[in-house]
Amino acid sequence: MTEQIKEQVSETAPHPASRQTIEKATEQLVQTVNEQRDPSNEASIALVESREAIAVTEPVEELPLDLKAPELYINRELSHLQFNIRVLEQALDESHPLMERLMFLLIFSSNLDEFFEIRVAELMAQLKYGRESVGPDALHPQAVMNRIGEICNAQVERQYKILNETIFPQLENENIHFQRRRDWTDEQKEWIRIFFEEKVQPVVSPIGLDPSHPFPRLVNKSLNFIVELDGKDAFGRESGLAIIPAPRSLPRLIRLPDNLCNGGDNLIFLSSIIHEFADELFPGMKVEGCYQFRITRNADLTFDSEEVEDLARTLRGELHSRKYGAAVRLEVDQRTPENLIRFLLREFSLDEAHTYRVDGPVNLTRMMALRDLVDCKQLCWKPFTPGMSGRYKQKNIFDVLRQKDELLHHPFQSFSPVVDLLRQAAKDPKVLAIKQTLYRTGVNSDIVDALVDAARNGKEVTVVIELRARFDEESNLQLAGRLQEAGALVVYGVVDFKTHAKMMLIVRREEGKLVRYAHLGTGNYHSGTARLYTDYSYMTSDADVGEDVHKIFQQLTGMGKILRLKKLHNAPFTLHARMIEMIEREAKHGKNGHIIVKINGLTEPQLIRALYQASQKGVKIELIVRGMCRLRPGIEGISENISVRSIIGRFLEHTRVYYFGNKGKPDVLCSSADWMERNMLNRVETGFPLTGKLAERIKADLDLYLADNSRSWMLHSDGSYTLNKPAEGEDLVSAQEALLSQFGS
Repeated sequence: MTEQIKEQVSETAPHPASRQTIEKATEQLVQTVNEQRDPSNEASIALVESREAIAVTEPVEELPLDLKAPELYINRELSHLQFNIRVLEQALDESHPLMERLMFLLIFSSNLDEFFEIRVAELMAQLKYGRESVGPDALHPQAVMNRIGEICNAQVERQYKILNETIFPQLENENIHFQRRRDWTDEQKEWIRIFFEEKVQPVVSPIGLDPSHPFPRLVNKSLNFIVELDGKDAFGRESGLAIIPAPRSLPRLIRLPDNLCNGGDNLIFLSSIIHEFADELFPGMKVEGCYQFRITRNADLTFDSEEVEDLARTLRGELHSRKYGAAVRLEVDQRTPENLIRFLLREFSLDEAHTYRVDGPVNLTRMMALRDLVDCKQLCWKPFTPGMSGRYKQKNIFDVLRQKDELLHHPFQSFSPVVDLLRQAAKDPKVLAIKQTLYRTGVNSDIVDALVDAARNGKEVTVVIELRARFDEESNLQLAGRLQEAGALVVYGVVDFKTHAKMMLIVRREEGKLVRYAHLGTGNYHSGTARLYTDYSYMTSDADVGEDVHKIFQQLTGMGKILRLKKLHNAPFTLHARMIEMIEREAKHGKNGHIIVKINGLTEPQLIRALYQASQKGVKIELIVRGMCRLRPGIEGISENISVRSIIGRFLEHTRVYYFGNKGKPDVLCSSADWMERNMLNRVETGFPLTGKLAERIKADLDLYLADNSRSWMLHSDGSYTLNKPAEGEDLVSAQEALLSQFGS
């Protein structure tokens, strides 16, 4: 009877995720049955068997699924790698111009650099110091590291194969040549020798390794060479090894003069020059071998927030250490002898698992300079002019915004109205105060110029600068100094909560009253990225929105309790709870519910569980997640009503939009926040509602992205992605191209 119960329970278990719960209930049931069984009483046996049948068939179906089960979650780091692989895939997409395909291949390198500097570095630190932690997927850090090594080795090998066998030959066909040393003519070699003697040799410092010259401290991601030497130097030393750090001031690509070549664009790598003339760096000695390598280090900045008295001063001290953090990856020329690789691994305290042998330059990201060295317009995307609303042909943007709110979709629509709003505010005698957050902006941007002008013109300018915007810390410190010199009040936000919200507030005196104008966005105040990233800008004179933005600035610059907002939702206070609430509301609508979310990352477990529960109620959930996604779609009984797609195209998808159908009365919000733990719980973020025609426009844009069948990738329950393609007879749809055609020119 016991085995019969277990067999029946196993057959009726609705999903593996609930198996542990069911097995525990089964054991309790078996124990109860055995305790109640009386062998001498047939009626008792019949009664117990009847109870067993009821217990097996009815309660088991009512047991809730365990939505915290690890198998329902994709590992964050492995999902991040999948995004990078989708970027690499663009290098093979022949619908992209050739130079753009090369750029995608190089962006893959840049993305992988940051992945190792931050994510892998964190995993290695956990393992080193015995403070391993697991996410909702329950994968141990060592298991994650092993899988990362397998994936990265395979993809890096694939990357160089694409470069050598596809991109380089096609560039050759376009008359762009990368000259190898064996192909240099005598005239070219003489020119290169002079270049070496005049530009390279004076700034290179070769380092022989001996007891008084230990292995040097090499900068993060720098190009270096390990050299095997034979002979004795002027002091009689015979170490056999030396290191040549390539100066970072030197270009990695050098263009040969046209008069020395047979047409086209001809380039050589700095590494080739150093290889060729390495002997001249060690007079009287013989170079037996010269091999390039690069070390990647932990670049995350960490400090104890409780001990920070001056955030700016602390960061200045930490920035230098970023260049010399613990080693996390060694890239070497695949021709490097194994004994030299082992030597480097010992010096950097790494093992074989962290070694990447490459068939080409070890510092591919520096190849991005190629755009500036050759005339390649025909190999790049066709230039475009962002659309500009006719409303902004009026001289005064404040007059425009008093009439109607404005929603701009960059880069399809110009970012200049946002800059012009600030410029006008800086000069307008009616404007009294300007408040703004800055995350990634740049020191010499139009936005900063306008803020400086405003401060010098006597406006009360308050700027909340997030100093800890990763890899922009130094730029933001310089930016803070420039604004302070102009007379602006600069605040660094809250130590334990990065200020990621994109807000601008302008206070203007009109007819004896103070009127607030606000700008809220999904992206940064950066004119450059506004042409590369898709983002929304919302400009309004709505009094409630202006008051809410004012209150958020009060929280950032002052101290006090949480302030109640009228229209906006802000993290870390109300945004997360509001999202849960709205998902649960859609769940109550069941099959009439509809959720569309477009974000860059989905990793926050509570939001994922809420989506799972809504899916179980029949809610149609369509997610557009560019990068990391822990949620597994398409699991029967849990997420079969959820689809997840990722758009990878000409522009980096960056908009954050939340749509909740609400039975025909939809709620639509734009936000600065992704659905990740850091955004919802550990950052200052804003979510702002849109209504009327602006909400309808957002929904139309979302529908266009959902219809994309040329640049969208579908996520499957096993964590893999496949590229969507038009069905037979179906028109090709690219959301980005359609929006560019609609707004740009």
